[in-house]
Amino acid sequence: MYSPQSLHRWGITHSESMERLAYSQALRDPMSMERTNLLNMAKLSIKGLIESALSFGRTLDSDYPPLQQFFVVMEHCLKHGLKVKKSFLGYNKSLWGPLEMVEKLCPEAGEIAASVRDLPGLKTPLGRARAWLRLALMQKRLADYLRLLITRKDLLSDFYDNSAVMVEEEGAVIVGLLVGLNVIDANLCVKGEDLDTQVGVIDFSMYLKNDIDDYRSGERNGQIAAILDQKNYVEELNRQLNSSVHGLQGRVDNLEKSNSKLIEELAIAKNNIIKLQEENHQLRNENTIILIKAQQQLEVTQVDVDVELDTYKQSRQGLDEMYNEARRQLREECQLRQDVENELVVQVSMKQEMDLAMKLLEKDIHEKQDTLIGLRHQLDEVKAINVEMYTKMQTSDDGMKQKNDMITRLEEKTNQITATMKLLEQRLQEAERDRWTAEDGARKFKHDFANKADSLQKQIAQREKQMLQLETDLKIEKEWRQTLQNDLERERDIVAQLSAEAQQINGLKKEFHRLQDENSQLKGICEEQEQALEELGCKLSESKLKIEDIKEANKALQGGQVWLKDKDATHCKLCEKEFSISRRKHHCRNCGEIFCNACSDNELPLPASPKPVRVCDTCHALLLQRCSSNAT
Repeated sequence: MYSPQSLHRWGITHSESMERLAYSQALRDPMSMERTNLLNMAKLSIKGLIESALSFGRTLDSDYPPLQQFFVVMEHCLKHGLKVKKSFLGYNKSLWGPLEMVEKLCPEAGEIAASVRDLPGLKTPLGRARAWLRLALMQKRLADYLRLLITRKDLLSDFYDNSAVMVEEEGAVIVGLLVGLNVIDANLCVKGEDLDTQVGVIDFSMYLKNDIDDYRSGERNGQIAAILDQKNYVEELNRQLNSSVHGLQGRVDNLEKSNSKLIEELAIAKNNIIKLQEENHQLRNENTIILIKAQQQLEVTQVDVDVELDTYKQSRQGLDEMYNEARRQLREECQLRQDVENELVVQVSMKQEMDLAMKLLEKDIHEKQDTLIGLRHQLDEVKAINVEMYTKMQTSDDGMKQKNDMITRLEEKTNQITATMKLLEQRLQEAERDRWTAEDGARKFKHDFANKADSLQKQIAQREKQMLQLETDLKIEKEWRQTLQNDLERERDIVAQLSAEAQQINGLKKEFHRLQDENSQLKGICEEQEQALEELGCKLSESKLKIEDIKEANKALQGGQVWLKDKDATHCKLCEKEFSISRRKHHCRNCGEIFCNACSDNELPLPASPKPVRVCDTCHALLLQRCSSNAT
């Protein structure tokens, strides 16, 4: 196998200046020499592959030598500067690692990677890398995938050294050259090919020129120049006829497709028109039913709303009157209760004053009793003095006379004292009577006050019961009023819903008119399409006749029809019945196919033979149609 250093010994360079520059750099850096040689080799392989593929003029396969050499050169370029990774089995140096990273950079490359992993015959990473290169070339995305890979220097640094081809500028140049391979169509069979054990050797003999071979080829070229010119002329004429046939065939296919599409669209349009008419009829019926129901519901709801409104007004008026009456009674009861409480406060204050007066009166009575006791004591003393004086009067008459005046004065004093005693007794009796009357009044007042308090408490309890009853009645009336308001709001919602339904009905009417307009437009379009289909049918029949004429002319130019061999046909092409001793084989003189007697029992004159010859049923019908069209 040739190494990159051997490329430099062959002297393959792009130009003299680049050769000198590469040589000077190679003297300083052997890796630079290898990169330059690989770049030059890649240029030669890509250029030779493009030129040979264009001259080859058809799809390339796996056995094409320039294509094999291209993959070998690409394998050398991708292996250059690849780092060696240690594993359990030893040292590993594989291309599959960096190529597998393309799947993360471009999701479209995931399909290629999945296909490579699913191939059953690949066991080594090198075989997977070779399969990946072939699939990327068939997809015409090899340059795009490698360009994405070389732009990510951070990922390449894990797999390549800093002086590798894919890391330096030579990698970008090689990727730019790979863009030219998009003009090549390759059909490579990767599944059955042994890619694991192939030896990547660069064959330099493909890129070297031999003077002797050039001289001999020049002589040969002079001898076959005329033959090649005639061949080129015939091939060019055949190519033009084939292109015209293909163009007409394409136009016929397009016309048939457009005809079928127009027929399908016409059927769809007719079905849509029928469906729209049915929907229109249903919408009309539903519209009338909805209108009748809506009118009936509106009338019923209007009557109900009027009745409910009258009952609500009447009940509201009665409730307002009852509420005002209850409020007035409550106000009167509150005023009466306030008066009773005020009277009770006055009675309590009067009772307090009477108690205070009773206390003062009792105190006065006690003081008068004390004075009366003191006067009785004085009276007893006076009586004792009187007795003593009486005894002294008996004992001394002289002193009695002297003391008559004193006795008279004393009698006057006693009379005054008795009078005062009588007055005091009268006052005492009057005070006792006043006390008794006051006690009786107090007892009567207490009794009356207790009776009045009981009656007032009973009245207050009755008023509170009435007030509670009125409050419950008021709550019931409020709840009833709330329910009536809720019913009124529900009726309003129903009226709003009915009005919205009426608006929807109006919208449905507008939609129905719009559908009628669309129906008329679709009918016009359908009529126009039917006219266009008729015109296209006429043109299609004319184009078919022209195509048949061109096919016959093409057959005449190519040396007549293709005459099918007897051994190649075992069944009739038209009825597909098997040939036997009783069912003989017959050639159609127009198309050259083999038919049975029943399918080729026709005779017509052809341009090649003026006498009537045997033709098949298909050619017979086609020739009769062509003759009738030419006659018209």
